Amino acid sequence: MSNNKQKKLNDIPASVLDLVHILSGQTAADSFPNSLDLARHVEKWGFERYWMAEHHNMPGIASSATSVLIGYIAGGTSSIKVGSGGIMLPNHAPLVVAEQFGTLASLYPNRIDLGLGRAPGTDQQTAMALRRNIGSAGEDFPTNVKELQQYLSADNQTSRVRAVPGEGLNIPLWILGSSTFGAQLAGILGLPYAFASHFAPASLQVALKVYRESFQPSEQLQEPYAMACVNVIAADTDEQAIHLSTTLYQSFLNVIRGKALPLQPPVDSMASLWDANERYAVNQMLRYSFVGSPATVKEELQAFLDETQVDEIMVASAMYDHQARLRSYEILSDLFKPAGKTA
Repeated sequence: MSNNKQKKLNDIPASVLDLVHILSGQTAADSFPNSLDLARHVEKWGFERYWMAEHHNMPGIASSATSVLIGYIAGGTSSIKVGSGGIMLPNHAPLVVAEQFGTLASLYPNRIDLGLGRAPGTDQQTAMALRRNIGSAGEDFPTNVKELQQYLSADNQTSRVRAVPGEGLNIPLWILGSSTFGAQLAGILGLPYAFASHFAPASLQVALKVYRESFQPSEQLQEPYAMACVNVIAADTDEQAIHLSTTLYQSFLNVIRGKALPLQPPVDSMASLWDANERYAVNQMLRYSFVGSPATVKEELQAFLDETQVDEIMVASAMYDHQARLRSYEILSDLFKPAGKTA
């Protein structure tokens, strides 16, 4: 990677991960228009892609029917790539995923990404309700990815089971992960890899190393392409950003406490909300969270890029106030390479 040592933020694209948060006191119906409004703004500001993630049985996240929401966002925008970050493949038959994304790619040509994960995106009881049996709990993920690839390939036309629409549409597949398992699989299959460092930072460096070392060129991708997701809360001043970030910290505090709650408004201080152990645990999970003014965020994101040499950065922003979230992404848009100018 020696030829990339001078890589700067404005050399690479930036993208958006929207968890479609449900705000405290609101409903999912309130969240969807905010997501579309954000997508329209980040498209205008030059972001590369807009992804949503499959979660289930979570009162604070409205993206359970991920493919439906992708259609909603793609239909309300014109050029930004829209996709899944990701579809949790163990919850679905590969044929159904091929048909759904084949339909999306037919409606919105060259704009649909299919990111795949092997976790259930929920608890075990809900996973059982989704699948009816837990089965291999993700161990057959590589087999299911290959089956999905087969349905989407042009040479599947002689098969007795075909994805219509879907077959031959060359929908870009991504492997998502938070460990070395997905990294190695993405490398072996020659697919782009997206790492969930916004909540699972510990394995980022080793996963990137495994991915790059195991990469084998494929029809889709000739060289390794790695994207990392981080949290960013940007505002006009450090003080504003720190205040807004307490929503993110409350969200992860609820995660480690096993509480499923809607997204909470910011507070003046976290001090009375957590003890020392909880604070440590949350900060470990949120290691790659960049909070501050434009200058602060630029410096910290550049250090992250220096450390990882990723090819793209995806940004999640758990913020209660919609206008503040828009402003955060607007600040970011000045730091990165605009879409449409990628090599």
